[in-house]
Amino acid sequence: MGTTASAAPQPVSHPPPRESLHGNGAVNSRQSLSMSSSQTVKIHSGKAKSIITNKVAPVVITYNCRQEFQIHDDLFRTNYKVGRISDSMPEHYLVQGEFFMVQDVYSKADVLNTTGSYGAPNYRQVKGSYPLYGMGQPSLNGFKQVLQRLQSQGHEVMFFCVREEPVVFLHLEENFVPYTPRRKENLHENLHGLDKEETVETLELTIRKELHDFAKLNDNAFYVYNDIEHFKGEPQRRTITCEEDIQVTEEVYRRPLFTMPLYRYYRLPLPMEGAPLEEDFDAFVTVLRESPNLSLRRDVSRPLPALLFSCQVGVGRTNLAMILGTLVDQAIALCSEMHNMKEAMYENKKKLEAIGDDYHIQGSTTKDYFLHRAIQSLERYFYLIVFNAYLHEQYSLGFASNFSQWLCAHPWVYRLLACMDLSELSAPPDLVTKGARYLSPDILSTVKEMKVANFRRVPKMPVYGMSQPTSEATGAVLTHLTDEKRKYSHVLWVNLQEELVLEGNGQIFTPREPSCMGQHIPVPATDPTQIEVLYTIFTAVLSPSLTMFKSCLTVQEVFKQYQRTHQGLFYKRIPLADCCAPKEEDFDQLLEAMKSTLAEDSHSAFVFNCSNGKGRTTTAMVIAALTVWHFNGFPEFGDDEIVSVPDAKYTKGEFKVVMQLVRLLPDGHQMKREVDMALDSVSETMTPMHYHLREIIICTYRQIKSGKSEKEVQQLHLKSVQYLERYMYLILFNSYLHLEKKNSWQRSFTTWMQQVAARAGVYDLLNQLGFSEFENLRDTPLARLRCRWQRQNIQSRPFRGALI
Repeated sequence: MGTTASAAPQPVSHPPPRESLHGNGAVNSRQSLSMSSSQTVKIHSGKAKSIITNKVAPVVITYNCRQEFQIHDDLFRTNYKVGRISDSMPEHYLVQGEFFMVQDVYSKADVLNTTGSYGAPNYRQVKGSYPLYGMGQPSLNGFKQVLQRLQSQGHEVMFFCVREEPVVFLHLEENFVPYTPRRKENLHENLHGLDKEETVETLELTIRKELHDFAKLNDNAFYVYNDIEHFKGEPQRRTITCEEDIQVTEEVYRRPLFTMPLYRYYRLPLPMEGAPLEEDFDAFVTVLRESPNLSLRRDVSRPLPALLFSCQVGVGRTNLAMILGTLVDQAIALCSEMHNMKEAMYENKKKLEAIGDDYHIQGSTTKDYFLHRAIQSLERYFYLIVFNAYLHEQYSLGFASNFSQWLCAHPWVYRLLACMDLSELSAPPDLVTKGARYLSPDILSTVKEMKVANFRRVPKMPVYGMSQPTSEATGAVLTHLTDEKRKYSHVLWVNLQEELVLEGNGQIFTPREPSCMGQHIPVPATDPTQIEVLYTIFTAVLSPSLTMFKSCLTVQEVFKQYQRTHQGLFYKRIPLADCCAPKEEDFDQLLEAMKSTLAEDSHSAFVFNCSNGKGRTTTAMVIAALTVWHFNGFPEFGDDEIVSVPDAKYTKGEFKVVMQLVRLLPDGHQMKREVDMALDSVSETMTPMHYHLREIIICTYRQIKSGKSEKEVQQLHLKSVQYLERYMYLILFNSYLHLEKKNSWQRSFTTWMQQVAARAGVYDLLNQLGFSEFENLRDTPLARLRCRWQRQNIQSRPFRGALI
């Protein structure tokens, strides 16, 4: 039948050493169980007398011979670990190999002191007569008490648990008390942002099984913590004799469905900070849509159902959910008894602007910490306003569109969301004179006869590009364009930079942060004139201090000087963000500027520059080439290029999402082919710099594998998706030029995208943008418009100015 092996006594607090122990704040843990059925199995002396192995599972016979049970292979394969809070406390098993189980709600967290009288901490109703209630996490008996109170008042109860972290309830006397797993480094904080592939309900079941296994290995006991302030009498022993001694959230909240006909339960996990994801709003809308008593056609003789929301202490997430539940104006004021969202935003803003740069919290500067808090609270407030607008439109329609679909039909919301931090507009100019910022010279190679880097022309077209020229280089380029060979009498010069640029002593300078000298500092101006105003203030403050400069000019001042001698010179500033697709209104500004110039002179020249003459300049040159072709006629295209290199189809831009767009657009293959022709033409003279807007997409994505750090990997991933989006926007713009040409493009590209492209599902496509050939887009936040457009404005620079 097998062999019998004695189990020697093995207390869990003294397992054999397998890994070195550390007392420096890291969890003191070591592997306590990893064996096969052929090895001697070591179980606590109070549990096992002998083990009989077989092909199915070892059979454990206890010392008192009253129990016989099997421990299956998965128990042995699990790398259970033990640890302790401090050297003076006993070791015990750790949940998931690293977490301590802590009582969920500390008594002092019940600010409203309602646990005894109502059954839950911070239990309250919104101001007024609305049947909306919020509370912190109750015990099982406390939850029953809350339900009985609402039921006695004649309410139908719709209960929402808005927690995203796992919670289990341990049997204590006649009650079940909530506990949560926490890291030793921060015992006051629950686990957030966990793996989305595994539902929180599944994780709770896993934790329950672990706790039961741990108890079997330790004389039916497991250790938990109640007092994490003083650790008096900690850890505390909890008896677990069977899995029924542990309940998960679903059991606590679903079981009343069998005894309360007018009760419904939903789990709607909301984030601790920031705005919920669109799918969270969609889940809430689904509940509204499926609730007859909340619709316009409800029986008005019946009272509204009571909406009850609960998170851990009943403050942040509960307050957010209560605001969602009111669906009325003044919602924030109505729900502000525990937490006023607008006041919290203002407090974070004040702290952000009052703190110096040399303070640190949790490894980052205090300014970064409060900037993150302020932006997230602002984002949450922003989304509530947007959601309220959605409700006003969709409630009477019975929520014909969910929130995600509605947002894709209103993409300007995402554009606005991406511009929340405008602090650079108020950054003090004297940061340079005080040494907080440097004026960094822009030094570029390949400066040839035009005295400017990366100067080139699109073959057979009046379209030119380059890096930021000095005053002397600007004169050289204008002389070249107006000489006897070219004879351009009208020149439109477009500066694409969104950063401040100065010329001192014939050299170009830009402000930079000492900690990130390789990064430009973009100015988030909604109007180019804002940048020119900042220039005026900047030079006025700097001039007295910059005695080393014999001359100091802004770009606008340089062009004003040349406009006196070149009457046909038109200068415009159209700031573009580096690496990303231009915004819809950027396309409109470029097209309008070119239309006006061509109306003046059909043989005008178009010159574009950014800092280095690559990304933004090349993008604008492609837009210009397409526009000129639509005015003057397209050249004849040869056969499709045959590429025999690895990833050839990706080099040609044939990604799945691109081809989806091609199939969606009228004559889509031709739209893409014309953009590819423009890209190839613009890049023909760029061999030394090798910057092809289409080929760089797959090139950048392939570099992710060789990223040297997580930060570098994230940056490469973001850039590759941005390059892909930029390519798709060029195809969309070409389609717009074709379809709106008959009306002389009277309808703007921005309006066309909202009225035509959005209805056709273009923004839905852009909202799941990525490399589905190589990755699961559900696991890629950058696939979403919201995340992608926000990330392009996030820089790793110190916060300056004021949050406006």
